[in-house]
Amino acid sequence: MFGKQSLQEILSNLHQRDEITAWHTIGEKQADYADIPDGIHPKLKEALINRGIPKLYTHQKEALTLAENKESFVTVTPTASGKTLCYNLPVLQRIIEKPETRALYIFPTKALSQDQTSELNEWIKQLELPIKGYTYDGDTKPAVRQKVREAGHVVITNPDMLHSAILPHHTKWVSLFENLQYIVIDELHTYRGVFGSHVANVLRRLVRIARYYGSEPQFISTSATIQNPKELAEQLTGETVEKISTNGAPRGKKHFVMYNPPVVNQQMNIRRSATKEAQQIAGTFLANEIQTIVFAKSRVRVELIVSRLQELVRNEYGMKSIQAYRGGYLPNERRAIEKGLREGEIRGVVSTNALELGMDIGQLQAAVLTGFPGTVASTWQQAGRAGRREDESVVVWVADASPIDQYMAQNPNYFLNATPEEARIQPDNLVILVDHIKCSAYELPFKQHETFGGTDVEDVLAFLNDEGVLHERAGKWYWMSDGFPAHNISLRSASQENIIIIDQARASEHAVIGEMDRFSAMTLLHEEAIYLHQGQQHQVEMLDWEEKKAYVRPVDVEYFTDANLNVRLQVIDIDHTRKTKDGLIGYGDAAITIMPSIFKKLKLSTHENIGSGPIHLPQEEIHTTAAWLELNEAYIQTYGESSFESGLLGVSRLLEHVVPVYTMSDRSDVHVAYQVKADHSERPTIFLYDHYPGGIGLADQVYQRMEVMIEAATELLTSCQCSQGCPSCIGYDENGVMKPLVEKLLQDVQTAIQ
Repeated sequence: MFGKQSLQEILSNLHQRDEITAWHTIGEKQADYADIPDGIHPKLKEALINRGIPKLYTHQKEALTLAENKESFVTVTPTASGKTLCYNLPVLQRIIEKPETRALYIFPTKALSQDQTSELNEWIKQLELPIKGYTYDGDTKPAVRQKVREAGHVVITNPDMLHSAILPHHTKWVSLFENLQYIVIDELHTYRGVFGSHVANVLRRLVRIARYYGSEPQFISTSATIQNPKELAEQLTGETVEKISTNGAPRGKKHFVMYNPPVVNQQMNIRRSATKEAQQIAGTFLANEIQTIVFAKSRVRVELIVSRLQELVRNEYGMKSIQAYRGGYLPNERRAIEKGLREGEIRGVVSTNALELGMDIGQLQAAVLTGFPGTVASTWQQAGRAGRREDESVVVWVADASPIDQYMAQNPNYFLNATPEEARIQPDNLVILVDHIKCSAYELPFKQHETFGGTDVEDVLAFLNDEGVLHERAGKWYWMSDGFPAHNISLRSASQENIIIIDQARASEHAVIGEMDRFSAMTLLHEEAIYLHQGQQHQVEMLDWEEKKAYVRPVDVEYFTDANLNVRLQVIDIDHTRKTKDGLIGYGDAAITIMPSIFKKLKLSTHENIGSGPIHLPQEEIHTTAAWLELNEAYIQTYGESSFESGLLGVSRLLEHVVPVYTMSDRSDVHVAYQVKADHSERPTIFLYDHYPGGIGLADQVYQRMEVMIEAATELLTSCQCSQGCPSCIGYDENGVMKPLVEKLLQDVQTAIQ
């Protein structure tokens, strides 16, 4: 179908396309090397040379030096820069010197754990020494588990397994905890928000147990580029951490292309499908024998793109040369795809973000990103999958119709000049903290005046004592409940009462496929909601609120659902305020009363409203943190109450689109509400609050950067090419009056907060 072209010829043709909104070229870079230290064991040095590594990159040498000095550190370098050696080298060196040494590797996913186990065992095989590296996760067979506990020099696991299977049973892991020298945390940037806050407490429990057995482990972390890696590492581990950020690895020339599909409906600003455009671009690369990875946001999109690409290349290369990679595949199937990519048998792969993390998948020259992954950091992670060695490579980011994508496409300098986002956690969130105090007390009794990762928890212990969960005796608090606390606590939620999601596709076996906190379930698991699991659409058939169960079945529909909420917000404690020219920006604690009212069915491609229905659920209340912007009450008279309320609604919608970009969060993590006359001040107020009990630090970021977010909301609206509002900005208004109204109000707001 396509004539054979070189990458340079394809890029030259692509450069002529009107849809290109930005073309950014990153120059090549030579490697910075350092000699292998004389102190490295001869067998380890020989293994390095046999693997074609006669010298180390400078950041690898720095990591080895810090590890030898028993300092904790985090390595922050790009994809394919050899971060794995930053922990494997010092760990293997120490085990060779002192065979009783133990190390614990923590990876965010089972797939990454398996990949790194294979990598580690290749090194161990070359060393020809009796070192044992094992994976310990839900797939580990019972017969192997005892061997792992007793003989594993390196135990590779994930946070969920550490939380529920290792720490509660530490007495079975005595050899690990007595000799634990290193704790390795890979992909540090993934531990943010609720999940990161939970993991920080899991690590507090881990260190507490290690110290009980006489160990003082040091932490070695690796991370993709984020704005605050040192701060995040120190919050997660509770240790002082050094940062390694000078990258010694080489880099080939890389082109980053931003592509916005053409408009097909000018009035509603509807663009051609991003999925189809991505298929076409990827097809051009693949037909010209350029190994390519395509990222898509959902399993459905992955399968659509794969089937189309397989048709394009079936005659020349065979369908098996194009593969999908996503959640739901069996481990051996995923390993075969990874191997095929490394060896070049598979020419192209279409993946969800499952391949975003640092698995070795070989040499890829092109990456096509279907839609903005949600953060600048994730975008560069996906982009880093192409050009993993020193050859020239290209990344084409195809914007979809979502507001965030259109903001990026129309403001390319924001993305290209942006520093990666901060990753925020709140380990002392009271709901999360209490859960892990229970788990920790089950593992070891608390002593009087003992802190938990430096946090004073005597009030929490006293509360749990009063509740009958703990019992104080002779200055110690002992676990008293019959229950096993870790089994009832999910690391993915701040709510103690989760809704279990049950797939009833087969009448004979109802499989539990997930869980969700009650507050999110109100908008995402109501009856008739479309729920996504690993990219597969499911419709909620029944939500049993009392029994905390949602019954779903797989469907394939061309719409998603969005719930309307009646939100009542009351400020209960003001922590910080700062006055502006004609207003006030505040931050503090808030009580949120939520009552779902109706849900809308919105078309996937255009976000058109194609139906609606009622939601019958009781109201819920959460206490959380909020930031808010107060305006002068004179605006109500200036605009008229009805028009002013419409303007506040439009500004709120814009902020809903913009805030996730600046807080490195999902759109569901921060909610926006407005009141024409707020209860606490009687002034017009827009609130942005953490949608989790106790808050997880996102509202604080909003408070610090409110002016920046208002400016970004203004840019999003003014740069949007629609004439009467559209799904990419404030929503469609057939009368065409809302967009100019919101534009004027935003101008006034910007003046007020100067």
